[in-house]
Amino acid sequence: MTVGAKDTAHAVEAATVMRLFPPRPRLLALGEPTHGEETLLGVRNELFRQLVEQEGYRTIAVESDCLTGLVVDDHVTSGRGTLDEVMERGFSHGWGAFPGNRELVRWMRAYNEGRPASERLRFAGFDGPLEITGAASPRQALTALHDHLAARADADLLPCTADTLDRLLGDDDRWTNPAAMRDPSRSVGQTPEAARLRLLTDDLVALLDAQAPQLVAASTPDEWDRARLYGRTATGLLRYHSCMADTSPGRMARLLAVRDSMMAANLLAVAERGPALVNAHNGHLQRNRSEMRMGGQSVRWWGAGAIVAARLGDGYAFVATALGTIRHHGVDDPPPDTVEGMLYALPQDRYVVDARRLAAALGDAAPAPRVSPWHGYSPLDPAHLTDIDAMVFVKDARQG
Repeated sequence: MTVGAKDTAHAVEAATVMRLFPPRPRLLALGEPTHGEETLLGVRNELFRQLVEQEGYRTIAVESDCLTGLVVDDHVTSGRGTLDEVMERGFSHGWGAFPGNRELVRWMRAYNEGRPASERLRFAGFDGPLEITGAASPRQALTALHDHLAARADADLLPCTADTLDRLLGDDDRWTNPAAMRDPSRSVGQTPEAARLRLLTDDLVALLDAQAPQLVAASTPDEWDRARLYGRTATGLLRYHSCMADTSPGRMARLLAVRDSMMAANLLAVAERGPALVNAHNGHLQRNRSEMRMGGQSVRWWGAGAIVAARLGDGYAFVATALGTIRHHGVDDPPPDTVEGMLYALPQDRYVVDARRLAAALGDAAPAPRVSPWHGYSPLDPAHLTDIDAMVFVKDARQG
C-alpha cells in the first residue's frame, strides 16, 4: 500500500495542485482536520500565496464571521485600521489570536500596497455570526440592510421604519443568551416579535431584489455586495434563532444545516466575484454528507462544500488536509493500515496527494479508519477518498 501512496504523492506547490484540476476551479477549498495548529496555518499561507501569485486567485475566504470579516477586507484593501485592531475585531471564534492568521492578513495588505483596485486581493469571512455557545442578535445585519434601502429606495416601498425594527429587536442580550443553546425555552427565536421580524426581513430582501436596477445604480459594487450580505445574514440568523427555540428531535440537525447553508450562500456570493480560495474545517468543505454523534444519537446534514459542489460542479474543488501526529494533544503515530499511516511512512514532511488515484491504487485493499484519542481532531474517512479532489498531507503538527 505504501508504494501506491508514494506514486500519488508530490511536493506541496501551487502548480502540483492545479495539475489535478483541468479547468481552474472557481472555488478552491483547502480543508483542515483540526483548528488552530500553526503548522497547518503556515502550509495554508504558503500554498495560498503561490495560488494568488501564480494562478490569479483574488479572494481568500476563511471560516470566520462574515460581518466582522468586513473589517479585515477594509484593512487589506485600503489600509483602514491597524493590524492589532483588525486581528482583535475582524475574526470570530478567537481566530485573530493565531500568529498564522495574523501573518496572512499582514501579507495580504502588503500584496495590495500600490496595486489598482481591480488587482487587489480581497478577504471574506464566510461563516455566520455564530459561536458554539449561541448566535448573534440580527440587529447589525438587519439595521444595515434597512439603512441601505432607506438611503436609496423610494420611502413608501419600505415595509417598516428603523424604529419598528429597534422595538421588535429589543435587548440584544435576549438573542445572545448562551443558555438557549441547550434549553429551547430560553430562546427568543419563536416569539411573536421574532416572527414579525422574519416577515419584515423577507420583505426587505424582496425589496432589495425588486429594486435592484435602481439600487445598483445608486451604489458602489462593494455597497451592493454588502447589502446582499446583510440580507442573507439577517435571514439566516432569524432562521437559526427560530431553530434554537425548536423542541423537536431534529433540532440539532436543523441548527447544523442552517449554519452550513449560510456558509454555502456566502461562498456562492464570493464565487460571483471571481476565483477564490477557501479555508475551513474539512467537515464544512467535504462533498459527502456530514455526520456526528451528539447525545448518543447520530446527526446528519449537508455541509457547505456539498451544497456548493451541487451548484458549481467542477467549479468547486475540495483539497482535504490530513495529519500524521499532533503529539501535544496525544495524537501519536498513525496505525500503518490507515491512509495517514501509509503517507506517514513516506520520507518527506508534507505532500500533495491525488486522492482519487490513491483510491484506485489501493483497489479493494480498503484502509482502516483511524480513531482519534482527541476530540479536536477528525481523521480522514477512507470510505470517501473518491469524494476528495486532492489531499495535503502534513506529517507532524508541531507546537509553538
